[in-house]
Amino acid sequence: MNKEIISTKKAPSAIGPYSQGMIVGDLVFTSGQIPLNPENGELVTEISKATVQVMANLSAVLEAAGSSLEKVIKTTIFLQDLNDFEKVNEIYGDYFKDNLPARSCVQVAKLPKGAIIEIEAIAIK
Repeated sequence: MNKEIISTKKAPSAIGPYSQGMIVGDLVFTSGQIPLNPENGELVTEISKATVQVMANLSAVLEAAGSSLEKVIKTTIFLQDLNDFEKVNEIYGDYFKDNLPARSCVQVAKLPKGAIIEIEAIAIK
């Protein structure tokens, strides 16, 4: 089965030896998106605004792969502080209203660049 690398300037560039995402068959696998603004490289540090930035980055990677948030089937949310769950969940719910993907959410000790949130997704192309 062929795999294709996803690359877009509308989301932050990879900060290591990985791609923004991969297409394998009819599935799209995104790398975790942190709240880096792709235009200026600045990290968004307030949880509500950070969640919006992450969702914008995630959407950009999915669109570059010929998919969209509407086609997401699974997400994983990584939070530096699980006490932010309620705020994140409220904003996340604005993006996923009808076709709710499966989801995991975990607290982690540390995220790249000191981010407070990271989200990855699997979607249908």
